[in-house]
Amino acid sequence: MGRKEGAVNREGRGVTDADYSFAVNLMQFLVVPTFVLDPDGKVLIWNKACERLTGMPAAEVVGTTEHWRGFYDTPRLCLADLIVQKREAEMAALYVTHDDPSGQSFGLHAQNWCVMPRMGTQLYLAIDAGPIYDAAGKLLAVVETLRDMSAQKKTQIELEERATHDGLTGIVNRRGFDERLQVEWSSASREKQSLALIMIDVDHFKRYNDTYGHLAGDDCLKRIAAVLSQAALRPNDLAARYGGEEFALILPSIDEQGAAVVASRIREGVAKLAIPHGGGEAGGIVTVSLGVATVTPEPSMKHQDLIAWADRALYQAKHAGRNRVAALSAS
Repeated sequence: MGRKEGAVNREGRGVTDADYSFAVNLMQFLVVPTFVLDPDGKVLIWNKACERLTGMPAAEVVGTTEHWRGFYDTPRLCLADLIVQKREAEMAALYVTHDDPSGQSFGLHAQNWCVMPRMGTQLYLAIDAGPIYDAAGKLLAVVETLRDMSAQKKTQIELEERATHDGLTGIVNRRGFDERLQVEWSSASREKQSLALIMIDVDHFKRYNDTYGHLAGDDCLKRIAAVLSQAALRPNDLAARYGGEEFALILPSIDEQGAAVVASRIREGVAKLAIPHGGGEAGGIVTVSLGVATVTPEPSMKHQDLIAWADRALYQAKHAGRNRVAALSAS
């Protein structure tokens, strides 16, 4: 790292070679992973903690613009690059969590998953980048520091998953269902796309529990949930345990016919499990009834309307003899 002409300390006095060497050595041995870019985006310092974090030796990266290789497997800007290139407005496209770039004079702060190619792992890093200017306001360097927040992030994800997932079946619970349905309803309203909801009820489940016991009942619900998970084939499809022996499946961007096909597949999939049910009505096995509602949301509608329509269709399926699919369309 060559000495920058014109660099001054806060009192305005010139920075001596001794001051400069001390600062460089101090940064090299900081326990916090740190690297420094010059005004051209080339690496000036890549400290030992950064070597340990990324698996990239300083000799390989100093003097180059290849610092991204420590964090990503394809070229992309790091936080410090945004300051160097005055591209702070691009933070939202690059980082999962970030601050308001309008306060850039005080530095940038972000968090992101990084693939860490040399280490063969993925880390969630908290990143801070700050510029260093001379007395005239000229950019001398940008310092980026990194903190491994992977353990905290994984704990957060686990806690959030526990809050939105059913402990017995592993699929989304009622809370997760409600949150997701609102999101998909808003999206369908905005894009003027259809949205389908399938409500599923296990036929005569109380009789099943009374006959075989609650442990068998729990196993039955888990096996049915697995069938639903297999039916939710697309990325935005969502299988949920709505409550008790009732399940639900959210299907965005699908028409009434397509939703009915998925519902039939679920009914047949549960039947193929051939779970014995002496108190059932369909050959002595566990069956399900399904209500399907499909709608293209209008301004006068609410997402609760879709639930009501699917419930009404489910009632029709059960009233007609169970082990069948009934469908309603409000489109």
